[in-house]
Amino acid sequence: MLAAADLTAIAVTLKLAFVTTLILLVVATPLAWWLARSQWRFKFIIEAAIALPLVLPPTVLGFYLLLLLSPSSAFGQLITEMGLAPLAFSFTGLIIGSVIYSLPFMVQPLHNAFAAIGNKPLEVAATLGASPVKAFIRVALPLAKPGFVSGAVLSFAHTLGEFGVVLMIGGNIPGETRLASIAVYEHVETLNYQGAHQLSLALLGLSFLLLTLAYISGKRSRIANL
Repeated sequence: MLAAADLTAIAVTLKLAFVTTLILLVVATPLAWWLARSQWRFKFIIEAAIALPLVLPPTVLGFYLLLLLSPSSAFGQLITEMGLAPLAFSFTGLIIGSVIYSLPFMVQPLHNAFAAIGNKPLEVAATLGASPVKAFIRVALPLAKPGFVSGAVLSFAHTLGEFGVVLMIGGNIPGETRLASIAVYEHVETLNYQGAHQLSLALLGLSFLLLTLAYISGKRSRIANL
């Protein structure tokens, strides 16, 4: 049976994953669409910047984000002058770090889905009098549904397993920034292997369930498109 503190850590983790995924859907959709449609010769720079979290050590990214969000930085001072709470070691700071760290897991599936649509469906919509915005909403978005499902599931699951970035930015504040991955590490550090095993098993089962649902949804979408 999971301890109350571990249940709280899971609740905070699920909240973070849910909020992060929603924000990524809003941010990554226009970005992925632009990457799929743009002919700008230097867009590879943007693509490399988005993919950077895939290869950058999480602690490195977390360290620089901590410097950025610190009250002593120019950005942190601006936040303070606006009367807002400091972002470092806060749940809001965790959201910022998670959005940046999980961005490629949302952008890349959406980019692939938008690129696979091609020009023909949009050209047909244009000949029927649809504006670019209407064609995007009524044609591109439905056709890219598998990409949205994959991106959402991967981003959510990736946030569940974050450790280095969130530890650097949020620390280990119970009920606010103490996530499930940090709780597992804490259990191992204190030689509480039973607690680590129970919490790890819960995360393993949840992650497996999410990925299974993603594959089922992807399979149904491929069958529907036949």
